[in-house]
Amino acid sequence: MQLGELAGLKPGAPLRNVFGDAILETARRNPQVVVLDGDLGNSTMAETVRFAYPERFFNMGIAESNLVGVGAGMAASGLIPFIVSFSSFLLCNAYDQIRLAVAISNLNAKIVGSHGGITLGKDGPTQMGIEDLALVGGLPTFIIEVPSDPAMMHWAVQAVADHVGPAFLRSSRIAMPHIYPEGTRFEIGKAVVTRPGSDVAIIATGMMVAAGLDAAAVLTKEGIEARVIDLHTIRPLDVETLTTAARECGVVVCAEEHLLHGGMGSNVARILAEHAPVPMRFVGLADTYAESADPEDLLEKYHLTYLDIVEAARAAVQARKG
Repeated sequence: MQLGELAGLKPGAPLRNVFGDAILETARRNPQVVVLDGDLGNSTMAETVRFAYPERFFNMGIAESNLVGVGAGMAASGLIPFIVSFSSFLLCNAYDQIRLAVAISNLNAKIVGSHGGITLGKDGPTQMGIEDLALVGGLPTFIIEVPSDPAMMHWAVQAVADHVGPAFLRSSRIAMPHIYPEGTRFEIGKAVVTRPGSDVAIIATGMMVAAGLDAAAVLTKEGIEARVIDLHTIRPLDVETLTTAARECGVVVCAEEHLLHGGMGSNVARILAEHAPVPMRFVGLADTYAESADPEDLLEKYHLTYLDIVEAARAAVQARKG
C-alpha cells in the first residue's frame, strides 16, 4: 500500500526531486543564493542549480568540514549559501564546523540534510540520517524544518532562504504524497492541523504525517477521531497548538522517522510535561541502527508504519480511560 492511500492522498514525487525544483526556483528569485555541494548533487538533486547557474554552484568534493567552512565564509560575505549533502554526512562529519562557524557565529547559512531517516533503504545505516534532528537540535540558533509533502518543500526552501540566520532543512529520498494544494503558504514555527479530531492527537513530522492520516482513517472506523498535526517546524516549536491539542484530546501520539531519543517526540514531551501533561505514546526508531533493505520492509520491521501509529493511539486512549 502506498503512503497516504487510506487517507485518499494523491501520490507525489520523491522529496529530493521536489527539493531540486524548489532550490532552482529560489535561486532564480534571489541572486544571492548559492549552492555548495558535497559531490552528491545528482542524489540530493541540488545539481539543478549547476545546470542553470554554474557560476553559483560549488562542488567541494567529499569534504564536509571544508564544505561548511567555505559556506560560512560565503554567508559572512553576504551570500545565502545552501550547504547540501546527506544528512548523516553533514551532521556527523562536520558538526564542529557547523557549531563553531555557523551556529555560534549566527551566520545566515542553510544546511540541507538530504536522505533523512531510514527510507533511503539499501544504501544502509552508514548513510541513514537517523540522529540528525537530535544533533542539530543541540544548536540553539538553528531553526529546523522537516517538510511533509511537495507543496511544503517548495515553501520551506524559500522560507529558509528568506529567514535571516542558521537553518536546517531535512530532505528525503522517499516519495511523499500530496497533503496540501500547490502553492499553500505555511509559517515557520506554526504547526498545521491537517485533520480535526478530539479523541487523540497524532503529532507527526515528515513522512509520518501521511502515515498519521492513514492511521486516522483506520481509527475513525473504530469510533476514535484523531486530530493529525503536522509539526514541520521542530524549532521553534508551536507551544500553543501542541498544548491546545493535548488539553482538548487528552492523549497524544508522536510519530517520526528518527531515533526516539532526542527527536521530535522528546521535545514535544518536554513542552507538554510543563504546560499540559497527558498520556503519551511514541512511534519512532528505538535505540538501534537499521539495516540495508527496501524502504517498505524497513518501515515495517522498525515499526514506523500507520499500523504502529494505530496501535499507539489505541494504547494512549486506553491509558486515559485507566
